[in-house]
Amino acid sequence: MEGSSPMLDAEAVADLVLLDPLTEESLVQTLQERFRRHDIYTYIGNVVISVNPYQALPLYTPEKVEEYHNCSFFAVKPHIYAIADDAYRSLRDRDSDQCILITGESGAGKTEASKLVMSYMAAVSSKGEEVNKVKEQLLQSNPVLEAFGNAKTVRNDNSSRFGKYMDIEFDFKGEPLGGVISNYLLEKSRIVRHVKGERNFHIFYQLLAGASPQLLQQLKLRQDCGHYGYLDRESSSLPGVDDAANFHAMQDAMRVIGFSPDEVTELLEVTAVVLKLGNIQLSSSFQANGMEACSITEPQELREICELIRLDPSMLEQALCTRTVKARDETVLTSLTVPQGYYGRDALAKNIYSRLFDWLVNRINTSIQVKSDEQRKVMGVLDIYGFEIFQDNGFEQFIINYCNEKLQQIFILMTLKEEQEEYVREGIQWTPVEFFDNSIICNLIENSTSGILALLDEECLRPGVVNEDTFLTKLNQLLAKHKHYESKETQNARYITDTSLPARCFRIHHYAGKVTYNVTGFIEKNNDLLFRDLSQAMWAAQHALLRSLFPEGDPQKASLKLPPTAGFQFKSSVAMLMKNLYSKNPNYIRCIKPNDTKSAMVFTPELVLAQVRYLGLMENVRVRRAGYAFRQLYGPFLQRYKMLNRRTWPRWDGGDREGTEVLLAGLAFPAEELAFGHTKIFIRSPRTLFDLERQRQERVSELATLIQKMFRGWRCRTQYQLMRKSQILISAWFRGHRQKNQYKQMKRSALVLQAYARGWKSRRLLRELKSQCRRHAAATTISAHWRGYQVTGPRALRPPLSCCPCRCVRAVCLSAHPVQRYLLGLAKNLPPLSVTDRTWPPAPYRFLDKTNQELKNIFYHWKVGAGGDGENSSWDLGAPAHLRGLWWHQIPPPSAVQEVPGSAAPVAPGPAAGQALCQRALQGQEDPLPQKVPGQGAGGAGELRAAVADGLVPSLQQPFHGDYLGLKQNPKYQKLHAVAKDKLVMADTVRKVNRANGKTVPRLLLLTTEHLVLADPKAAQPKTVLSISDIRGVSVTRFSDGFLALHLKEVSTVGAKGDFLLVSDHLIELVTRLHQTFEATSGQALPLHITDRFSTHFPKGDVSITVVESPKAGTDGPVCKKKGSNKMEVLVH
Repeated sequence: MEGSSPMLDAEAVADLVLLDPLTEESLVQTLQERFRRHDIYTYIGNVVISVNPYQALPLYTPEKVEEYHNCSFFAVKPHIYAIADDAYRSLRDRDSDQCILITGESGAGKTEASKLVMSYMAAVSSKGEEVNKVKEQLLQSNPVLEAFGNAKTVRNDNSSRFGKYMDIEFDFKGEPLGGVISNYLLEKSRIVRHVKGERNFHIFYQLLAGASPQLLQQLKLRQDCGHYGYLDRESSSLPGVDDAANFHAMQDAMRVIGFSPDEVTELLEVTAVVLKLGNIQLSSSFQANGMEACSITEPQELREICELIRLDPSMLEQALCTRTVKARDETVLTSLTVPQGYYGRDALAKNIYSRLFDWLVNRINTSIQVKSDEQRKVMGVLDIYGFEIFQDNGFEQFIINYCNEKLQQIFILMTLKEEQEEYVREGIQWTPVEFFDNSIICNLIENSTSGILALLDEECLRPGVVNEDTFLTKLNQLLAKHKHYESKETQNARYITDTSLPARCFRIHHYAGKVTYNVTGFIEKNNDLLFRDLSQAMWAAQHALLRSLFPEGDPQKASLKLPPTAGFQFKSSVAMLMKNLYSKNPNYIRCIKPNDTKSAMVFTPELVLAQVRYLGLMENVRVRRAGYAFRQLYGPFLQRYKMLNRRTWPRWDGGDREGTEVLLAGLAFPAEELAFGHTKIFIRSPRTLFDLERQRQERVSELATLIQKMFRGWRCRTQYQLMRKSQILISAWFRGHRQKNQYKQMKRSALVLQAYARGWKSRRLLRELKSQCRRHAAATTISAHWRGYQVTGPRALRPPLSCCPCRCVRAVCLSAHPVQRYLLGLAKNLPPLSVTDRTWPPAPYRFLDKTNQELKNIFYHWKVGAGGDGENSSWDLGAPAHLRGLWWHQIPPPSAVQEVPGSAAPVAPGPAAGQALCQRALQGQEDPLPQKVPGQGAGGAGELRAAVADGLVPSLQQPFHGDYLGLKQNPKYQKLHAVAKDKLVMADTVRKVNRANGKTVPRLLLLTTEHLVLADPKAAQPKTVLSISDIRGVSVTRFSDGFLALHLKEVSTVGAKGDFLLVSDHLIELVTRLHQTFEATSGQALPLHITDRFSTHFPKGDVSITVVESPKAGTDGPVCKKKGSNKMEVLVH
């Protein structure tokens, strides 16, 4: 607490729990005495009572922030900083989400309290460039929202006319990361009318007072507030408030939050439009049929509005003066009367401003919301309108007071009812305190069947004549016996005379007192209707921001469904708010207004006593006096304070309750200060808790010193061991280096000696070899001369020359004749030049078998190289070399050939080979397959024709058809035929490979003289249309897989989407025709790459394609698998 003397002074006690005697008079007297001493904050346990002083006090200096930072809640004087610090430390240290509920009447200082809480958290959290930026954005959201959402009322010069709940999100270190703002029920009716002596929203006065002449001219505004019908001329200026300075502060806040200059300009333009709508005047006239109509009296304002939003003035004039009514299939344009026209004008102004405010909140959330996905802790701050009792209370006061009833219900449940229920659950004996439960009032308003809001929605949707009288009649019928509801009719039924209750009114007995509501305008404000013509006119404007505020104005999205009512929306928002608040640990700031005149340091006891009663402060004090100030589960309590007892530190192996009892037994606290429940420990006095926390801090300091000592010792030992290990390592390396140098020196010496020895031996050996060579040469010369002498000496008889030659000539003549006959006969009986013809004359003699086979192979190779005879038109050997290379690569390698049982001929595996074999067998051919499948090497063209004849390359064996879809015959593809306006070259079904996962989907491919079209086969709708000039190149593999990569130019429109991966059963025909079309269009050959590894360009980056031969591949085509973000494997069989 703040010390002993004020605690014992009953006139100025800091915690009302210690007040003696406890009466309403003593409680108010204590608040008054503290208020006189400028002590505007008082405690009720951990609840802070704040009395608005209506003047600036020196209580919020940086020194005060430092005084309350990391200080115990009860160790200092009561202050709003104390509860903010307690909530912040609970969130940071205990990992518990918090919320601070600031409640009270309008003018009690709730908005200032919320700003003080946020500024304190910004001051005590960590520093850093990014953290400071987040804190500054969170703080600067207040001036912007106050400018657009606050206004002067008879009770408050800066009254929040909307409810605001901000979730501030922190990381695990307690640093703010961002936040999210929720707004509730902006009082948009203030735009068009407000009570005398009040003002419209601050932004209008700030704009006219602070904008430069150039900006006012751009917005087509005057600086005179009296010129505008929506502004109260008598209350245009506010004493002590500088609207111009506030406007500049609001602009600076927008820049800090992150608004661009264009966004600020558009925001002010829409604000100016709302202001100028109030100056549109209507006049009455009569049509030829006698029906009343209205028209614009002065079109100048209308033209200026349309210039701002870039809209045709005639369209806006028609939307303001007429209304389109749809009856069944007919659309009727009816003229509006002058009252109806003014209603439409005001409804448009209210809707524009309300939606603009929602957009503003969402735009601020975009800047301050947390971008990362890390775990976050949340601190909620609720600043919402207080309880309102005016002379004339309407729909807005009804909704506002309903919200305050729900907040009071939270306070009752969490601080009174749950307090008692928890003691009962835990088995703690204490005296129950009676309190008023306002659930019956909440049910009266929000019950889904018989609640006032449900009956109001039902009356708004009921067909026929609907007005407030029928609504009031229904309330009187259903709620006549409710003890918290009364009206003139219910009083008459009870024979009660009350002149203070008018006829068109009903009264609800709220927790804060009785409030009389006038039902006039309830149905209109609950419906909140805007004519569809006005929505469509706003959507037709070329102003980007204004157009985005009216999405329902799009004629293509027009809906006849009625929007939800204002009451239903607010009820849903309050339900979500209550759910959010129930999920957090609450902290309460109860604000009290000391007087009705907003005078500085004036205290009215009667007014304060009324607020003390409906805030339930007496019941709260009684509960705190009868109960315990602190409670916590045994496990967390033992974990936090176990270091205070040697028996529980550092580890307790028993149960949590037993450990807590042992822990507290060693601290010698009085028995009446403690109570042990079933699951929690209860501490009665805050002083006991403070003493416990002080001992813990002292013990933590001791443990921190011990940890530092142990760490320093470990660090020194580790450093010594590291130095010793380094010294040993250096010594070892040095000794090794010295030995290596000695070894190298010895090795160099040995090599020099060896070199000299080898040189001497080599020279001696060379001399010996030269001597031997000379001797050998001499002996050879002598031997030669001796043999020559023997030959040229006496002549020897020579054999006749006719013996051997005759035998040779005869053998040549006998063998030349059959070879000549064979070659001449072969020239006359050559097989046909068709590439599919495998016939060849047999060899007449066995010694010519090998020659015959070689000639057969040469002939086949020649046929492929020279070109076909035109019989097989499915491929062209006159095509460019890169296409012939493509056909050659489609031949399977020799390893792919296998023997067919029962046949001497091998066959390539696969479905195509099997199909060819079955066809030949059905035709009665004895030997449907060739003798062998050629391999890679010279003569590839002949091997290709042989492979074609064997069915090893299906796409080469098939003749070119061009149109495989039958576009002209199939009516389903008529629209595709219409898309291909130029000449059709080829139409086929292909499979497109998905770039993300490698799966294939069927597509229809149309190749024309100028375009390539990919279409959906089910809907027959084009998916992609490519120009032939957009194609950069084509990549295929060396396998018979039908896989094709279509590379597009990146500068093209379609090329931005990336390349295409296709699988075709007619690959050769597709590539051939694509080459011919590309060459005819561009005059250049189509770039074709035959490779097993290539790169493709996709929107998210380049992807490397690798073709792998694998048994996992299917027989019906390649299988594509994505390997990471930039790799893909294509498995082929």
